[in-house]
Amino acid sequence: MPGLLRGVARTAVVAGTATAVSNRVSRRQQGRWAAQQGYQTQPAEPPPPPAAAPQPAGGMEDKLDQLKQLGELKQQGVLTEAEFEEQKRRILG
Repeated sequence: MPGLLRGVARTAVVAGTATAVSNRVSRRQQGRWAAQQGYQTQPAEPPPPPAAAPQPAGGMEDKLDQLKQLGELKQQGVLTEAEFEEQKRRILG
């Protein structure tokens, strides 16, 4: 479970970084083209803030299922107490 969450978080960070870089390259390119054509473009809107790691959509039932899975992983010795508490805190918000 922690590996999965780590993977999801890493994917979100990589995707956010790629989007930010792509937006910056586009703005820089537009600025160069505008300078070559002799007119100025309107200032670009600031990029939206990076999105947090996606939370599963659903109600309390989904959260309870996730907490049950976490409890089972802890009982099996897959998760430490600290990892369990951290994941529980994330699920409960």
